[in-house]
Amino acid sequence: MPDYIDTPVITTAAALRAVNAALEIGAERGIKVMVTIVDPSLNLVAFARADGATPHSVETSRRKATTAASTRKPSGSWEGDFAWQAPLGTDLKLTNIAGGVPIAFGGVLIGGLGVAGGPPADDAGIARAVLVAIGADAV
Repeated sequence: MPDYIDTPVITTAAALRAVNAALEIGAERGIKVMVTIVDPSLNLVAFARADGATPHSVETSRRKATTAASTRKPSGSWEGDFAWQAPLGTDLKLTNIAGGVPIAFGGVLIGGLGVAGGPPADDAGIARAVLVAIGADAV
């Protein structure tokens, strides 16, 4: 048995396609978004901020991406006590605000995508549309 594991990660090219798709879809919907892509180890791969977007959404988009990559579920999907305990227990590194989705191809997790800048339901809709645009698994 080897002393290491291979972990698939999103490529820079795929991350940039996702970022560009998020900016374009956000603009089409009239929302100035921030978009963050992280790999499964939660390392930043790509980020962009639409011109004129609110500065506080930078961290929100990162937390949404981190949540989706680490839990393998969309952010905003927790219920009950866990919905507020998880963010507090992780020093707010995770969030239960909708707008984050795991990025997977053929069932293989390669990262997380976080969109922030609009109402959470709109951010989540943009994130799901990005998955379709780049040919990733739908959530």
